[in-house]
Amino acid sequence: MRKKKSTFINMMVSLLVITLISGFALGFVNDLTVGPIAKGKLERKINALKLVLPKFDNNPVKELKLVRSEQAKDSIEIYPAFFKSEFVGVAIVGSSEKGFSGLIKIMAGFDPNGNIKNIVVLDQKETPGLGTKIKGAKFIQQYKNKNPTSFNLKVTKDGGEIDALTGATISSRAFSEAVQLAHDEFITNIDSIKESEN
Repeated sequence: MRKKKSTFINMMVSLLVITLISGFALGFVNDLTVGPIAKGKLERKINALKLVLPKFDNNPVKELKLVRSEQAKDSIEIYPAFFKSEFVGVAIVGSSEKGFSGLIKIMAGFDPNGNIKNIVVLDQKETPGLGTKIKGAKFIQQYKNKNPTSFNLKVTKDGGEIDALTGATISSRAFSEAVQLAHDEFITNIDSIKESEN
């Protein structure tokens, strides 16, 4: 049997076949994982809602409001909470692109008066052991039960009332900026939030 001669056309056909097979394989794997990834994100948001809001009996996820802000790339997510048809609070996703490693995204819970109930970090890529401490209870405790209308959320180096994390001032500033954005959206949208339950 004669061995086939290697030609440019044979190589191109082989490369095309390998590329097509690889593309279909990647597409198939993506289709398999896209559902579980979306489900995982939703579960993390639901868990965060339970941590930042007081007791509620509505479905904040179904009543999600998306609003545009000049201060954020993406739409701001607003999750109103009601208990026995009474407005008890709201969870708002705030973000800042000014973290040491980029995006910091948080969910802040506010009571009807605008006081911060709790904050959960949804996304961050800060330096392990330094900037990642923004997720710690000790750092977040500085924000709890504070009303950003009368409490300056900036770090003390910038004239505010928040003690920055040692070695992670940039992360601390970005975290505060994300919380301030969430509070600004609370103030801007409070009337429509309170009326959102059917």
